[in-house]
Amino acid sequence: MTEEEKKTLAADVDGLKSYEYIANNIESGLDEIDYVIDNMARADLNGQFLASAARYLHAIDPKKFQKQIRALVASTIDRDREHRYIGDILQNIYGPNYEERADELITTDNNFRRIYKRLYPNNPI
Repeated sequence: MTEEEKKTLAADVDGLKSYEYIANNIESGLDEIDYVIDNMARADLNGQFLASAARYLHAIDPKKFQKQIRALVASTIDRDREHRYIGDILQNIYGPNYEERADELITTDNNFRRIYKRLYPNNPI
């Protein structure tokens, strides 16, 4: 990552520039992906681009980017107070049958448990 790219990311006001950097540089290996994700978490106050980046990395290679996806999902949960984006994460990352596996996922995945609790507050976990 060049100094110019770091300056551009530092000026990111909503997470879009960080998301675009990931999308535009995915083929080059993204050696500094954690830096970009930290920057996105700083800039994206409502979770929109954090959720998009999590879904994107999951679609590209869920095993390779497992650590980054977990961090992106956790940040999305923290910021998406209006629940605009976390519902899509359930479908895209945990699969269309996540409801059938909810009991298992609640006990094995903290991010899933946190999302589920927010979206279904009256459902006893």
